[in-house]
Amino acid sequence: MLSSLTAGLTIGTLRRVHHLAFNVKDMAVSRHFYGKILGLHELTGAEVPATLKDLVAAGKVANFITPDGTVIDLFWEPDLLPPNPDPQIPFTRANHLAFDISTHLFDVAVEVLQHHQVNIDGKPVTRPTGRGIYFYDPDGFMLEIRCDPE
Repeated sequence: MLSSLTAGLTIGTLRRVHHLAFNVKDMAVSRHFYGKILGLHELTGAEVPATLKDLVAAGKVANFITPDGTVIDLFWEPDLLPPNPDPQIPFTRANHLAFDISTHLFDVAVEVLQHHQVNIDGKPVTRPTGRGIYFYDPDGFMLEIRCDPE
């Protein structure tokens, strides 16, 4: 097991991008942009993941899906600062990028992150929609590895 930890996850272990999460200042404007201008389907009713139903109902989260199944989550952050007016100054509005992994490889992925001393944000979380672990890339961008429930 140790040799697989030192090598990292093998190619193909992370199966696909599960979702992208963006912070938005004005939820109504962003919902209009993603739904009406970009033509993405907004998840409503039973389509909304169980863990997000209360946040969606409160207007704090909106979920859209692309034709290939990638979910874009919008998180309302009313105090979000505007980007720097200089377009050469990098910034991000993304909350995190989530990768999907099979359930039986989730714990291995956590061990790989720990072995490589990756900066992990807390402990793995378990929700009705599955398990996830949040961590940071070398530049401080938040990533997630998540799996469906068993």
